[in-house]
Amino acid sequence: IVTVLVLHWLGMTINTMSLGGIAIAIGSLVDDAIVDVENVYKRLRENLKKGQSVISVIYEASKEVRLPIFNSSLIIMASFLPLFFLDGMEGRMLKPLGISFIVALIASTIVALTVTPVLCSFLLGSKKAMQALDREPKFSRWLRSGYDKALAWSFGHVKSIFITTGLLLLVAIGIFFSLGRSFLPPFNEGSLTINVSTLPGISLEESDRLGREAEKIILSMPEISLTARKTGRAELDEHSLGVNVSEIEAPYKLDHGRSRAELLADLRHELSHLPGVNVEIGQPISHRIDAMLSGTEAQIAIKIFGDDLQRLYNIGNEIKNHIASVDGVVDVNIEQQVERPQLDIRPRRDMLAYYGVTMPEFADFINIALAGEKVSQVYENGFPYDLTLRMAPSSRSTIEDISALAIDTPKGKVPLSEVADIVSATGPNTINRENVSRRIVVSANVADRDLKGVVDDIRAEIDEEIKLPEGYFISYGGQFENEAKAAGTLAIVSIIALVIIFLLLYGQFHSATQSWIILLNMPLAIIGGVFLLRLTTGELNIPAIIGFISLLGITTRNGMLLMSRYDQLRQEGVGLMERIRHGSSDRLNPILMTALSSALALIPLAVNGDKPGNEIQSPLAIVILGGLLTSTILNIFVVPLVYYYSQCKKEK
Repeated sequence: IVTVLVLHWLGMTINTMSLGGIAIAIGSLVDDAIVDVENVYKRLRENLKKGQSVISVIYEASKEVRLPIFNSSLIIMASFLPLFFLDGMEGRMLKPLGISFIVALIASTIVALTVTPVLCSFLLGSKKAMQALDREPKFSRWLRSGYDKALAWSFGHVKSIFITTGLLLLVAIGIFFSLGRSFLPPFNEGSLTINVSTLPGISLEESDRLGREAEKIILSMPEISLTARKTGRAELDEHSLGVNVSEIEAPYKLDHGRSRAELLADLRHELSHLPGVNVEIGQPISHRIDAMLSGTEAQIAIKIFGDDLQRLYNIGNEIKNHIASVDGVVDVNIEQQVERPQLDIRPRRDMLAYYGVTMPEFADFINIALAGEKVSQVYENGFPYDLTLRMAPSSRSTIEDISALAIDTPKGKVPLSEVADIVSATGPNTINRENVSRRIVVSANVADRDLKGVVDDIRAEIDEEIKLPEGYFISYGGQFENEAKAAGTLAIVSIIALVIIFLLLYGQFHSATQSWIILLNMPLAIIGGVFLLRLTTGELNIPAIIGFISLLGITTRNGMLLMSRYDQLRQEGVGLMERIRHGSSDRLNPILMTALSSALALIPLAVNGDKPGNEIQSPLAIVILGGLLTSTILNIFVVPLVYYYSQCKKEK
């Protein structure tokens, strides 16, 4: 409720990402209350026969875990800080997730520190409730007994446990660097956006015919029952396209026994039979994301820069032919360039000077006479139309007509041919520039491989096969470029977050050694996160990286619970081995319950990664889920062992 109110106050909406943040937070929201209530139960059971008042026991029990609860929440918030340093499109997408998570966590912490103890005194103060506390549940006693035996066994096999954990960590690190890389996970939007383009200059009728042929092929797929097509886009449209381009939207339903990848492969194969066209298959949102990132509606944009357009086009075709054979590359296209007939009007400066005509005056005459100039606006049936002044079509339809156009000079009217050469020539249909340089783009999509792996292979192929003339160069744009930038930002900010987490731990325990022992949970969590990610998507993307960063804070809670209990027992004069045995047993229930509650909340997000709207949260949930699994199991064995050896010399 608090999260929804704060989102409303911030002017944000309930959307896929803000709901995802709440969903990821659900498990963590009850963790603080679990720790508090479990400690209250334990203390009430211990003090049942001592005659202490219920209120005082509950107060002391809540006070005992208050600082770990508060600090663990601060640490989890600190671990989400890197997310807010992302800029660009990925920042706009993921920040609502972080805001909703942190707001929910703040609200739950306040409730755990205030409302939960009051509810404990209200609900556990009755005689019936006290009688129920008289005996520990059978399952809990069995679990604690089994853990005591396992912990005793671990002290006899310390070397084996450390070696096994170290090997698992090394394997996880190796797998981490072998994972595929991508910017965002592939979306499942339930609809395809298919661009069919041919040579510029084609008639609208012929382009329409090709569009209809493409629609017939698309509709032959059993998963697709309808299409919508736009052939050409107006000049004032935000994505203006010539009449040689058709954009087809095709919703689909995967209920015919084929996967989405199989549908796309079959569709690409069938559309390849259309003569003289280039085909590019994407999705509505994905297309817009690609266009924002690289200026092309494809995942990879290879931009060739230089002065000569014809040479650029030739180099582009070479690159297109070479990269088409790279494994995973599909929909390879090059910006179409065709020579179109045109008239060149070349001013004769000596004659212009003789007749007293300046270059701006000459340019104005040409523009007004041939292109026209808007002088007013008229309305017809309520619709505005520009009133444009220019020469009549009969005066500018041939070279001879244009040569005979009369231009005003201080010495009187003279024919245009007197002050300019008018010649028939050819020129490119379009000239595209970027950063003041002429450029042409070769675009491509990726199928059945990770994006970065494909880009690395493309770079290697181009470096080996393409020799660029002097003054020509290539730049690569697309999702992978943003992935590298975002990953670099996250790496730097994560180090800062790690320092903050360490300072918070040191502020509570006043011991660098104990702080480092708690931070052991981070590499222990990485093991599970990497293994589960490898078994599922096999790709490392921005949401997955954020999942690993989030583990920095989430997994420290269990270590803090253990360490705070060890410190309490040490202050009571309990010996080292008994302190570890008794303290670990005391904290077993809250550690397992908090891990289970968080894991159960994450499972729906992790297993439904292919569902529309859940693609971005799924990698994050998978990483946190795997990390919780290994960090919880290893935390209740490895951390007590490391603590034992760190304290042995101090307490001898």
